[in-house]
Amino acid sequence: MDIKQYLDSTYLKTPEQAGLSDSENEKVARGFIQEAIDEKFKLIMIRPDRVSLASKMISDAKSKVLVGTVIGFPEGNYSLEQKLEEAKKAIEDGADELDFVCNYEAFKKGQIDFVKEEILQGSKLGISSHKTVKWIIEVAALNSQQIMHLSCLVKNVVISNFSEDHIPAVFVKSSTGFYKTENDLPNGATVPTIIMMLENASPLPVKAAGGVRTFEEAQEMIRLGVKRIGTSSAKAIANGEISKSDY
Repeated sequence: MDIKQYLDSTYLKTPEQAGLSDSENEKVARGFIQEAIDEKFKLIMIRPDRVSLASKMISDAKSKVLVGTVIGFPEGNYSLEQKLEEAKKAIEDGADELDFVCNYEAFKKGQIDFVKEEILQGSKLGISSHKTVKWIIEVAALNSQQIMHLSCLVKNVVISNFSEDHIPAVFVKSSTGFYKTENDLPNGATVPTIIMMLENASPLPVKAAGGVRTFEEAQEMIRLGVKRIGTSSAKAIANGEISKSDY
């Protein structure tokens, strides 16, 4: 097993979140992109305004690393039109994968038809453009029943509207890694959460993101059945080191 082919190396911090100037944060982002190229990770996950940079660096290096970006990040409360426009721009800039933040607050309020339409239109845009789509459900904002229900909702929309061939291109993803929890509770992928997602999203693939910081944790997620792992600690994980990253 080549664990690097499961890893979506991730850098999504704004200058404010990182405590850096714009130029310093740009340098960090470039470093993550170059590291993904050098280490041959599956993908570099970057904010939309850096997709064109990542695409150019990867092309110049003749690398096979994919470019992923986030849509409606991190709260997921953009309008459907805003999300689609952001996704279209990312595709134009060279994104291979689109990680949409599902409007989980609308889901919690019972606005199921609204959420279903968002999932349908976002997935349709990605699939028609031959891109992979991932729906971030933000598990830390949901209880167990909601995690199961929303995972199942994504699955049902995809199965009902797309061919079997397209199923591998639409993931259910655990977390943004940026959700603020009380009392330092986990805000991302945990074993019980991932099991719930796998059981309710299948046959859609699942991506574990947020909180996977060691080689052993990554292996456990892969054994459970996840197809991708989002982490800002990809190199540490691949090298068997313990990361001190907060995502």
